[in-house]
Amino acid sequence: MARGPSKKILDRRGRVAAILPILEETYPGAKCSLNFKSPLELLVATILSAQCTDERVNIVTKTLFRKYRKPADYAAAPADELEKDIQSTGFYRNKARSLRAMAQSLIDHHNDEVPRTMDELTKLAGVGRKTANVVLGNAFGINVGVVVDTHVTRLSNRLKLTSHESDAIKIEQDLIEVVPQEKWTEWSHLMIYHGRRVCQARKPKCDHCEIFKHCPSGPKLISETSPPSSSPPEGLPVDASPEA
Repeated sequence: MARGPSKKILDRRGRVAAILPILEETYPGAKCSLNFKSPLELLVATILSAQCTDERVNIVTKTLFRKYRKPADYAAAPADELEKDIQSTGFYRNKARSLRAMAQSLIDHHNDEVPRTMDELTKLAGVGRKTANVVLGNAFGINVGVVVDTHVTRLSNRLKLTSHESDAIKIEQDLIEVVPQEKWTEWSHLMIYHGRRVCQARKPKCDHCEIFKHCPSGPKLISETSPPSSSPPEGLPVDASPEA
């Protein structure tokens, strides 16, 4: 007889079920912050976003996407020219090399189209699981996994939804167990929005947090970031002890 989910998993699922509608109401229409009009544009933008802000990428791609419209444009571009066009995103030599190789693979193996499977995407130059999840979820509406960036990593740990501090693959697997599959892409957007606005790395704004009462780490974060005389925000969890 198959064993059911552990108490830890059930607790995490309950926490997600409580948090999700609150964040959906707080951030209606949460979406990918990279600007794109096609799967190819999103793939390129996501490759460029490594070690770069989405805001900077959007500035670069505003011009880039007018110049490079199809895989052949990237594949045929002189290396030094493409490097110059993307230089401000950082690591531009490696990124230019990846873009040219990725585009050539689309031409040679995918009829100029961005593939729609995790296996095919992660075989492209410069594409790991995170990038593939971004493209599948946002360009095609396919929930294969959960995008795990620095915000998702931080919030997953503070909300005690993972047992892993920094391993993105293991954090993703933990989230897949507790977040409904149809919400995987949206969940990442909500975590990123909340991480940028409220649950920041150095100074989380716990006193303005809509999900504070569901956060096991909230009281500890409050004590670390507030003066001794400060009172905890309304909705302090009764049992805020970390999970075993």
